[in-house]
Amino acid sequence: MPDTPDPPRPPWYPHPAVLRAAAYALCFVIVGVATWMVLKVLGQLGLVLFPLAVALFATRAMSIPAGWLRGRGWRAAPAAAVTMIGTLALVAGLIALIAPPMVDEFSNLGPTLDEGVTEVEDWLVEDSPFDLSRRQVEDAEEDLVQRGRDALENSEEQVTASIRAAVGGLAGLLLALVLTFFALKDGPRFVHWVDGRLPAHRQAQVRTVAQASWAAIGGYLRAAALLGVVEAIVIGLTMWIMGAGLVIPVMILTFAAAFVPVVGATVAGVIAVLVTLAAGGLVPALVVAVVAVLVQQLDNDLLAPWLYGKSLELHPAVILVAIAAGTALFGFAGTVLAVPVTATVIGSVAALRGDDEPEEPPRRRVGRRSAGAGARRLGPADAP
Repeated sequence: MPDTPDPPRPPWYPHPAVLRAAAYALCFVIVGVATWMVLKVLGQLGLVLFPLAVALFATRAMSIPAGWLRGRGWRAAPAAAVTMIGTLALVAGLIALIAPPMVDEFSNLGPTLDEGVTEVEDWLVEDSPFDLSRRQVEDAEEDLVQRGRDALENSEEQVTASIRAAVGGLAGLLLALVLTFFALKDGPRFVHWVDGRLPAHRQAQVRTVAQASWAAIGGYLRAAALLGVVEAIVIGLTMWIMGAGLVIPVMILTFAAAFVPVVGATVAGVIAVLVTLAAGGLVPALVVAVVAVLVQQLDNDLLAPWLYGKSLELHPAVILVAIAAGTALFGFAGTVLAVPVTATVIGSVAALRGDDEPEEPPRRRVGRRSAGAGARRLGPADAP
């Protein structure tokens, strides 16, 4: 039967390339809408997901001492409890070491700030290249103070939102502590429970993804610790050279703040500047401020991507793009979770691809000896 020719296309019929592009565009729109809906739901579940992420990081960090205790014959519950109590005691001890001397140091901050403001006014009026009178400087200072008061008076909604966020943060921290204890106590049993309820052909893949994720989180924590050590040493040395006090407490705080990207380094830098201002005056505080800004810029643009890239086996450009995208999509939470999530996804995909690739069969070495053995095994019955 001869093939029937295709009916002629009407003149308004689009070109096949246009139809193909329209089909791809429709697919992209559908995927984009679905992604937006997923991100919207995740944003609404932030009060639950963020404590889960904190618990996962804490579990990864505390799994080392807890695993050591279990390897020495401890049962799961006592090992988890001792690890949690020891960690909380360590954090409480560091807070007790840092907080009282800082409060005492900040009690002298008011007079120091007044002296610093007076020095700035004198410089602007007497030595600066600007033609300013003292009356103009005082008027500008009063205007700045008044604007600050107006901003505080008009920010009742922001204060209420901050209080709600603080209460939610405390509740999330408590939830994270409880989840961390149960993860340390029942983590292996939970893994076996999940593994037993998966299809047999998916169990190996899930184990591969879990191992890659666990390794990525560990690499992220190691890189953050190294980054905190570098920042603490540089800022601590600068404060010591400038004659400021509380060098060790500020170094400890700077190290701990490195585990909170961007925001942590900024808070630690501000505290270092204020401590130096209270102890040494305006000029040493300005020097510490400049060094803190330079360190943060070098860390964010160079050192952090390099350390994370080395520890997580990712290119620094991928780290920078991940942090920028996470911050744009989820704000502070996206900044904190961008690097480990990206490393987990890329590591899991790479591990799955490595498992899916078929292994090459070993090549047989054919020589005179093997050929002779094969010839001896052939007989008359094998002949055609």
